[in-house]
Amino acid sequence: MQDAAESLIAKDKKNAWIRGIDVAIVILTVSVLMYTFIWNPFYLLKCIVGITALFCFYMYALKKSETPPNGPQAQVLSVQAASSSISKLAMLSEDGEKMKEWYIQGETALLIGKSSTDNEVEVDLADAEYASLISKQHAVLNYASGIWYLEDLDSRNGVGIKRKGASTKQVLENEAPYKIDSGDMIYIANTRLLVQ
Repeated sequence: MQDAAESLIAKDKKNAWIRGIDVAIVILTVSVLMYTFIWNPFYLLKCIVGITALFCFYMYALKKSETPPNGPQAQVLSVQAASSSISKLAMLSEDGEKMKEWYIQGETALLIGKSSTDNEVEVDLADAEYASLISKQHAVLNYASGIWYLEDLDSRNGVGIKRKGASTKQVLENEAPYKIDSGDMIYIANTRLLVQ
């Protein structure tokens, strides 16, 4: 379990470096283009830089449009496997016992919160131990292309995800979709929902 957490930390650091390098490349490219086309008086240099930029853009577009090596049939199978891997949510007690379950297979969107006379939710946490910390419309689960996504609906006390095998939870940004997988733990304020 500790190896998985260390692996996730190393991966996050690597991704941060890659994003930093990408930003540096964009800044350098914009600077070169501005110098070449605004301040540079040499027509030949403008032509060479323009042709090189078009070639790079073409190669980038070509690379983005390629199908993965496994082909489209493998993509369909992986989407079907992903969609069948999550079938329910289980609310857990402090001891880790299942208190309540919601079967979600076949659904496309599930509102998580507290039901009342003027507010209907699919995953009702009104009887949870920490119900006072849960907003009426706290979060939403959306199903798209075989994948479930979780979003915080600008709740008062936040939403978190603890990935399967991770030691810490990640706090979600408001209205930003986060992919969830089987085995992940969703935190609606302090209420835990196990994705199964």
